[in-house]
Amino acid sequence: MLDIGSRTVHLKIADLFPGSPPEPVASWKQPVRLADATDRQGVIPREAIRSLVGAVTASAAAASAHHVDHLIPFATSAVRDATNRDAVLDEIEAATGIRAGFMSGVEEARLTFRAVRGWLGWSAGRILLLDIGGGSLEIACGSGTDPALAISLPLGADRLTRHHLPDATPVKKRDVKALRRHVRATLGQSTAELRAQPAPLSCVATSRTFAQLARLAGTPQPGSGRPTVHSLSRKELVPWVSRLAGKTDRQRAKLRGISASRARQSLAGAIVAEAAMEVMAVKRLTICPWALREGVLLDRLSHLESKHSELMTAPFTTTPFVTTPFMTTPFVTTPRAIHALPQEA
Repeated sequence: MLDIGSRTVHLKIADLFPGSPPEPVASWKQPVRLADATDRQGVIPREAIRSLVGAVTASAAAASAHHVDHLIPFATSAVRDATNRDAVLDEIEAATGIRAGFMSGVEEARLTFRAVRGWLGWSAGRILLLDIGGGSLEIACGSGTDPALAISLPLGADRLTRHHLPDATPVKKRDVKALRRHVRATLGQSTAELRAQPAPLSCVATSRTFAQLARLAGTPQPGSGRPTVHSLSRKELVPWVSRLAGKTDRQRAKLRGISASRARQSLAGAIVAEAAMEVMAVKRLTICPWALREGVLLDRLSHLESKHSELMTAPFTTTPFVTTPFMTTPFVTTPRAIHALPQEA
Protein backbone atom coordinates (compact mmCIF):
# COMPACT_ATOMS: atom_id res chain seq x y z
CA MET A 1 0.00 0.00 0.00
CA LEU A 2 1.35 3.41 -1.01
CA ASP A 3 -0.05 6.38 0.92
CA ILE A 4 0.72 9.75 -0.67
CA GLY A 5 0.03 12.09 2.22
CA SER A 6 0.42 15.76 3.03
CA ARG A 7 3.83 15.27 4.67
CA THR A 8 5.18 11.87 3.64
CA VAL A 9 4.96 9.18 1.01
CA HIS A 10 4.53 6.02 3.06
CA LEU A 11 4.89 2.50 1.69
CA LYS A 12 3.49 -0.16 4.00
CA ILE A 13 3.97 -3.80 3.02
CA ALA A 14 1.90 -6.55 4.62
CA ASP A 15 0.95 -10.15 4.00
CA LEU A 16 -2.80 -10.66 3.76
CA PHE A 17 -4.32 -14.09 4.32
CA PRO A 18 -8.06 -14.79 4.69
CA GLY A 19 -8.92 -15.48 8.31
CA SER A 20 -5.80 -13.79 9.73
CA PRO A 21 -5.03 -10.16 10.61
CA PRO A 22 -2.65 -8.22 8.34
CA GLU A 23 0.93 -9.30 8.98
CA PRO A 24 3.33 -6.33 8.69
CA VAL A 25 6.39 -7.02 6.55
CA ALA A 26 8.08 -3.65 6.05
CA SER A 27 7.44 0.07 6.22
CA TRP A 28 9.26 2.81 4.33
CA LYS A 29 8.54 6.52 4.13
CA GLN A 30 10.05 9.66 2.73
CA PRO A 31 9.16 13.26 3.66
CA VAL A 32 7.62 15.41 0.94
CA ARG A 33 5.81 18.16 2.92
CA LEU A 34 3.23 18.94 0.27
CA ALA A 35 1.17 20.87 2.82
CA ASP A 36 3.99 23.35 3.44
CA ALA A 37 4.67 23.80 -0.27
CA THR A 38 1.07 24.23 -1.48
CA ASP A 39 0.17 27.87 -1.99
CA ARG A 40 -2.99 29.65 -0.83
CA GLN A 41 -4.66 28.93 -4.17
CA GLY A 42 -4.16 25.20 -3.63
CA VAL A 43 -1.47 24.76 -6.28
CA ILE A 44 1.34 22.25 -5.66
CA PRO A 45 4.49 23.88 -7.14
CA ARG A 46 6.95 22.27 -9.54
CA GLU A 47 9.65 21.65 -6.95
CA ALA A 48 7.21 19.81 -4.69
CA ILE A 49 5.96 17.72 -7.62
CA ARG A 50 9.53 16.70 -8.44
CA SER A 51 10.06 15.71 -4.81
CA LEU A 52 6.83 13.72 -4.89
CA VAL A 53 7.78 11.90 -8.09
CA GLY A 54 11.15 11.02 -6.56
CA ALA A 55 9.50 9.63 -3.44
CA VAL A 56 7.03 7.51 -5.43
CA THR A 57 9.87 6.23 -7.62
CA ALA A 58 11.86 5.23 -4.53
CA SER A 59 8.76 3.58 -3.05
CA ALA A 60 8.30 1.54 -6.21
CA ALA A 61 11.91 0.38 -5.97
CA ALA A 62 11.39 -0.62 -2.32
CA ALA A 63 8.22 -2.52 -3.23
CA SER A 64 10.07 -4.33 -5.99
CA ALA A 65 12.89 -5.26 -3.61
CA HIS A 66 10.31 -6.88 -1.30
CA HIS A 67 8.66 -8.75 -4.21
CA VAL A 68 5.30 -7.05 -3.70
CA ASP A 69 2.48 -8.71 -5.68
CA HIS A 70 -0.10 -5.91 -5.57
CA LEU A 71 0.24 -2.22 -4.87
CA ILE A 72 -2.64 -0.04 -3.66
CA PRO A 73 -1.57 3.56 -4.39
CA PHE A 74 -3.75 6.37 -3.08
CA ALA A 75 -3.43 10.08 -2.41
CA THR A 76 -5.09 11.85 0.51
CA SER A 77 -6.40 15.41 0.74
CA ALA A 78 -3.13 17.24 -0.03
CA VAL A 79 -3.24 15.93 -3.61
CA ARG A 80 -6.98 15.24 -3.85
CA ASP A 81 -7.90 18.86 -3.09
CA ALA A 82 -5.05 20.49 -5.02
CA THR A 83 -6.04 22.82 -7.85
CA ASN A 84 -3.58 21.02 -10.15
CA ARG A 85 -4.43 17.53 -8.88
CA ASP A 86 -4.81 15.87 -12.29
CA ALA A 87 -1.53 17.30 -13.56
CA VAL A 88 0.25 16.01 -10.45
CA LEU A 89 -1.21 12.51 -10.85
CA ASP A 90 -0.40 12.54 -14.57
CA GLU A 91 3.23 13.44 -13.89
CA ILE A 92 3.58 10.69 -11.28
CA GLU A 93 2.14 8.17 -13.72
CA ALA A 94 4.34 9.35 -16.59
CA ALA A 95 7.48 8.96 -14.48
CA THR A 96 6.66 5.76 -12.60
CA GLY A 97 3.79 3.98 -14.34
CA ILE A 98 1.79 4.18 -11.09
CA ARG A 99 -1.61 5.86 -11.24
CA ALA A 100 -2.62 6.82 -7.72
CA GLY A 101 -6.29 6.86 -6.87
CA PHE A 102 -7.89 9.03 -4.22
CA MET A 103 -10.83 8.68 -1.87
CA SER A 104 -13.45 11.11 -0.72
CA GLY A 105 -13.17 12.36 2.84
CA VAL A 106 -16.20 10.27 3.81
CA GLU A 107 -14.55 7.13 2.41
CA GLU A 108 -11.41 7.95 4.40
CA ALA A 109 -13.61 8.25 7.49
CA ARG A 110 -15.18 4.85 6.76
CA LEU A 111 -11.84 3.11 6.37
CA THR A 112 -10.35 4.79 9.44
CA PHE A 113 -13.40 3.76 11.46
CA ARG A 114 -12.89 0.19 10.27
CA ALA A 115 -9.29 0.33 11.52
CA VAL A 116 -10.41 1.60 14.93
CA ARG A 117 -12.97 -1.19 15.19
CA GLY A 118 -10.29 -3.71 14.24
CA TRP A 119 -7.97 -2.39 16.94
CA LEU A 120 -10.48 -2.01 19.77
CA GLY A 121 -12.75 -4.95 18.96
CA TRP A 122 -16.45 -5.37 19.67
CA SER A 123 -16.11 -4.68 23.39
CA ALA A 124 -15.68 -1.00 22.47
CA GLY A 125 -19.39 -0.87 21.67
CA ARG A 126 -20.63 2.22 19.89
CA ILE A 127 -17.65 4.32 18.75
CA LEU A 128 -17.28 8.02 18.07
CA LEU A 129 -14.18 8.71 15.96
CA LEU A 130 -12.36 12.01 15.45
CA ASP A 131 -9.52 12.23 12.92
CA ILE A 132 -7.64 15.45 12.10
CA GLY A 133 -5.64 15.26 8.89
CA GLY A 134 -3.70 17.84 6.96
CA GLY A 135 -6.64 18.94 4.83
CA SER A 136 -9.74 17.72 6.60
CA LEU A 137 -11.41 16.62 9.82
CA GLU A 138 -13.32 13.35 9.72
CA ILE A 139 -15.96 12.41 12.29
CA ALA A 140 -17.72 9.05 12.29
CA CYS A 141 -19.87 7.03 14.65
CA GLY A 142 -21.48 3.62 14.74
CA SER A 143 -21.80 0.21 16.32
CA GLY A 144 -20.68 -1.96 13.42
CA THR A 145 -17.59 -2.63 11.35
CA ASP A 146 -18.41 0.43 9.25
CA PRO A 147 -19.81 3.68 10.65
CA ALA A 148 -23.51 4.42 10.63
CA LEU A 149 -22.73 8.06 9.87
CA ALA A 150 -19.57 9.85 8.72
CA ILE A 151 -18.70 13.38 7.65
CA SER A 152 -15.61 15.14 6.34
CA LEU A 153 -15.04 18.86 6.89
CA PRO A 154 -12.33 21.20 5.48
CA LEU A 155 -10.81 21.68 8.92
CA GLY A 156 -7.42 20.03 8.51
CA ALA A 157 -4.51 21.42 10.51
CA ASP A 158 -2.40 22.29 7.45
CA ARG A 159 -5.29 23.84 5.55
CA LEU A 160 -6.32 26.07 8.46
CA THR A 161 -2.74 27.12 9.15
CA ARG A 162 -2.26 28.10 5.52
CA HIS A 163 -5.54 29.98 5.12
CA HIS A 164 -6.39 31.35 8.57
CA LEU A 165 -3.20 31.96 10.55
CA PRO A 166 -0.44 34.51 9.89
CA ASP A 167 2.99 33.37 8.78
CA ALA A 168 4.64 35.05 11.77
CA THR A 169 4.68 33.41 15.19
CA PRO A 170 3.80 33.91 18.03
CA VAL A 171 0.16 34.26 16.94
CA LYS A 172 -1.94 37.13 18.26
CA LYS A 173 -5.05 36.52 20.36
CA ARG A 174 -7.35 38.04 17.75
CA ASP A 175 -6.13 35.52 15.14
CA VAL A 176 -6.72 32.63 17.53
CA LYS A 177 -10.23 33.91 18.32
CA ALA A 178 -11.03 34.32 14.63
CA LEU A 179 -9.94 30.76 13.83
CA ARG A 180 -11.87 29.40 16.80
CA ARG A 181 -15.03 31.14 15.57
CA HIS A 182 -14.56 29.73 12.07
CA VAL A 183 -13.98 26.17 13.32
CA ARG A 184 -16.89 26.20 15.75
CA ALA A 185 -19.25 27.70 13.19
CA THR A 186 -18.32 25.02 10.65
CA LEU A 187 -18.74 22.25 13.22
CA GLY A 188 -22.02 23.65 14.50
CA GLN A 189 -23.52 23.75 11.02
CA SER A 190 -22.36 20.27 10.02
CA THR A 191 -22.64 17.98 13.04
CA ALA A 192 -26.32 18.21 14.02
CA GLU A 193 -27.11 14.71 12.75
CA LEU A 194 -24.03 13.26 14.44
CA ARG A 195 -24.92 14.91 17.74
CA ALA A 196 -28.41 13.42 17.52
CA GLN A 197 -26.97 9.87 17.44
CA PRO A 198 -27.00 7.65 20.56
CA ALA A 199 -24.19 8.34 23.03
CA PRO A 200 -20.98 6.40 22.26
CA LEU A 201 -19.39 3.92 24.63
CA SER A 202 -15.91 4.70 23.27
CA CYS A 203 -14.62 8.10 22.11
CA VAL A 204 -11.52 7.60 19.99
CA ALA A 205 -9.08 9.73 17.99
CA THR A 206 -6.53 8.81 15.35
CA SER A 207 -3.89 10.75 13.38
CA ARG A 208 -0.49 12.21 14.18
CA THR A 209 -2.12 15.49 15.22
CA PHE A 210 -4.09 13.88 18.03
CA ALA A 211 -1.19 11.61 18.99
CA GLN A 212 1.15 14.59 19.39
CA LEU A 213 -1.43 16.57 21.36
CA ALA A 214 -1.91 13.57 23.65
CA ARG A 215 1.82 13.40 24.29
CA LEU A 216 1.90 17.13 24.89
CA ALA A 217 -1.08 17.44 27.23
CA GLY A 218 -2.40 13.97 27.86
CA THR A 219 -1.88 11.20 30.35
CA PRO A 220 -0.45 7.76 29.46
CA GLN A 221 -2.66 4.91 30.61
CA PRO A 222 -1.82 1.19 30.64
CA GLY A 223 -3.93 -0.76 28.14
CA SER A 224 -5.00 -4.31 28.74
CA GLY A 225 -2.73 -6.51 26.66
CA ARG A 226 -1.81 -3.56 24.45
CA PRO A 227 1.10 -1.13 24.25
CA THR A 228 0.72 2.02 26.33
CA VAL A 229 -2.39 3.90 25.29
CA HIS A 230 -2.49 7.68 25.41
CA SER A 231 -5.63 9.61 26.16
CA LEU A 232 -6.44 13.28 25.84
CA SER A 233 -8.97 15.19 27.92
CA ARG A 234 -10.55 18.46 26.86
CA LYS A 235 -9.67 19.96 30.23
CA GLU A 236 -5.98 19.16 29.71
CA LEU A 237 -6.00 20.45 26.14
CA VAL A 238 -7.69 23.85 26.63
CA PRO A 239 -4.74 25.72 28.24
CA TRP A 240 -2.36 24.50 25.56
CA VAL A 241 -4.09 26.49 22.84
CA SER A 242 -2.96 29.81 24.31
CA ARG A 243 0.45 28.35 25.21
CA LEU A 244 1.06 27.20 21.64
CA ALA A 245 -0.15 30.54 20.27
CA GLY A 246 2.39 32.34 22.46
CA LYS A 247 5.37 30.40 21.11
CA THR A 248 7.37 30.51 17.91
CA ASP A 249 7.58 27.44 15.69
CA ARG A 250 11.07 26.74 17.03
CA GLN A 251 9.85 26.93 20.63
CA ARG A 252 6.90 24.64 19.88
CA ALA A 253 9.25 22.06 18.38
CA LYS A 254 11.02 21.79 21.75
CA LEU A 255 7.81 20.75 23.52
CA ARG A 256 7.10 17.13 24.36
CA GLY A 257 5.36 15.42 21.47
CA ILE A 258 5.66 18.25 18.92
CA SER A 259 7.95 17.42 16.00
CA ALA A 260 9.76 20.16 14.11
CA SER A 261 7.94 19.31 10.87
CA ARG A 262 4.54 19.72 12.56
CA ALA A 263 5.30 22.62 14.89
CA ARG A 264 3.72 25.22 12.64
CA GLN A 265 0.41 23.36 12.29
CA SER A 266 0.22 22.34 15.97
CA LEU A 267 -1.80 25.41 17.00
CA ALA A 268 -4.48 24.89 14.36
CA GLY A 269 -4.59 21.20 15.25
CA ALA A 270 -5.13 22.03 18.92
CA ILE A 271 -7.89 24.52 18.09
CA VAL A 272 -9.74 21.97 15.94
CA ALA A 273 -9.30 19.21 18.52
CA GLU A 274 -10.62 21.39 21.33
CA ALA A 275 -13.59 22.63 19.31
CA ALA A 276 -14.52 19.17 18.01
CA MET A 277 -14.42 17.71 21.51
CA GLU A 278 -16.58 20.55 22.82
CA VAL A 279 -19.17 20.39 20.04
CA MET A 280 -19.40 16.59 20.24
CA ALA A 281 -19.55 16.72 24.07
CA VAL A 282 -16.42 14.59 24.48
CA LYS A 283 -14.54 14.89 27.76
CA ARG A 284 -11.76 12.40 26.97
CA LEU A 285 -10.44 10.67 23.87
CA THR A 286 -8.45 7.46 23.62
CA ILE A 287 -5.73 7.59 20.96
CA CYS A 288 -5.83 4.62 18.58
CA PRO A 289 -2.56 3.72 16.78
CA TRP A 290 -4.41 2.29 13.78
CA ALA A 291 -5.78 4.70 11.18
CA LEU A 292 -6.40 5.00 7.44
CA ARG A 293 -3.58 2.76 6.21
CA GLU A 294 -4.64 -0.08 8.48
CA GLY A 295 -8.24 0.48 7.41
CA VAL A 296 -7.25 0.10 3.76
CA LEU A 297 -5.53 -3.21 4.56
CA LEU A 298 -8.50 -4.49 6.57
CA ASP A 299 -10.88 -3.49 3.80
CA ARG A 300 -8.73 -5.29 1.25
CA LEU A 301 -8.59 -8.33 3.53
CA SER A 302 -12.38 -8.41 3.85
CA HIS A 303 -12.65 -8.59 0.05
CA LEU A 304 -10.13 -11.44 -0.03
CA GLU A 305 -12.09 -13.28 2.66
CA SER A 306 -15.32 -12.78 0.72
CA LYS A 307 -13.79 -14.18 -2.45
CA HIS A 308 -12.19 -17.01 -0.47
CA SER A 309 -15.63 -17.91 0.87
CA GLU A 310 -17.04 -17.88 -2.66
CA LEU A 311 -14.25 -20.18 -3.81
CA MET A 312 -14.95 -22.60 -0.97
CA THR A 313 -18.66 -22.86 -1.85
CA ALA A 314 -18.74 -22.35 -5.62
CA PRO A 315 -18.59 -25.16 -8.21
CA PHE A 316 -15.10 -25.86 -9.47
CA THR A 317 -14.01 -23.51 -12.24
CA THR A 318 -10.72 -22.72 -13.93
CA THR A 319 -11.58 -19.02 -14.27
CA PRO A 320 -9.41 -17.01 -11.86
CA PHE A 321 -11.00 -14.57 -9.45
CA VAL A 322 -9.78 -10.97 -9.61
CA THR A 323 -10.63 -8.70 -6.69
CA THR A 324 -10.35 -4.91 -6.90
CA PRO A 325 -11.92 -3.14 -3.89
CA PHE A 326 -10.55 0.12 -5.30
CA MET A 327 -7.40 1.12 -7.14
CA THR A 328 -5.33 -2.09 -7.05
CA THR A 329 -2.16 -2.27 -9.09
CA PRO A 330 -0.49 -5.62 -9.90
CA PHE A 331 3.14 -4.84 -9.15
CA VAL A 332 5.83 -5.90 -11.61
CA THR A 333 9.49 -5.02 -11.75
CA THR A 334 9.82 -4.09 -15.41
CA PRO A 335 10.09 -0.30 -15.83
CA ARG A 336 6.89 1.57 -16.70
CA ALA A 337 4.91 -1.71 -16.82
CA ILE A 338 2.66 -1.26 -13.83
CA HIS A 339 -0.98 -1.29 -14.91
CA ALA A 340 -3.92 -0.32 -12.72
CA LEU A 341 -6.94 -2.60 -12.73
CA PRO A 342 -10.27 -0.77 -13.14
CA GLN A 343 -11.84 0.63 -9.99
CA GLU A 344 -14.63 -1.52 -8.61
CA ALA A 345 -18.07 0.06 -8.72
